[in-house]
Amino acid sequence: MVRLFVLPLTMCLFLVGSHSWAQVTIDVESGLAFPGYNDVRIPNKMGTLFSFQEDFETEGPVIPLRIRLGYRFNGKNHLFALYAPLGINYLGNAATDINFQSSVFSKGEALDGYYQFNSYRLTYRRDIISSGNWLVGVGFTAKIRDARVRLANDQGLRDKKDDLGFVPLLHLYTSYNFGGETLLYFEGDGLAGGPGRAFDLFLGTRLPVTDRMDIKAGYRFLEGGANVDEVYNFTLVQFAVAGIYIQL
Repeated sequence: MVRLFVLPLTMCLFLVGSHSWAQVTIDVESGLAFPGYNDVRIPNKMGTLFSFQEDFETEGPVIPLRIRLGYRFNGKNHLFALYAPLGINYLGNAATDINFQSSVFSKGEALDGYYQFNSYRLTYRRDIISSGNWLVGVGFTAKIRDARVRLANDQGLRDKKDDLGFVPLLHLYTSYNFGGETLLYFEGDGLAGGPGRAFDLFLGTRLPVTDRMDIKAGYRFLEGGANVDEVYNFTLVQFAVAGIYIQL
């Protein structure tokens, strides 16, 4: 999956590499995730609605990781490739009989739950406003979601639902420069409509450490899901994050 994701970006970099002004960046982010609601019914029509958040407890801290490679060319154009895995483990007892996929987990059983939402994205952004200390850019994102919901009990019964699919998103960026490359900025991908929605929003700051490296910190909001025949799932995860931003 990662190779298939990186290949299109590599081709884009080769095609635009002849431009006279270009800059490569690496953005690495981690921190602490705070899972919110996570409501599941699989299959949607015949399954049992349950809540990972209300019926289970999160097992251990959830440490996110995001790695993004960026390429700016001709001053106002940007390409980004993002790898953002996310996995959350849950433990709890079934509050009622749970019909999940092709299995039934009985009320009171000790269950091991797992929620995965890995994201692979390619983004194009063009800066449309650069006035004084303000910068605004818009674009679009091609996202591949690699999702999994799994339940298992102590007797060896295990079932899961995998969901691999493409999601088109809109992209927005705006920042205010306080001077000395110190930024307050907002950046997000999102789209809502039809049977589902997806939002990944960040608000934070970037502070220079050297001429080529900044540190970053902020708040990230990840929310979305789908209500379709096969799956009902809506999830919220919030993050306190920090990281480094390197210009090569």
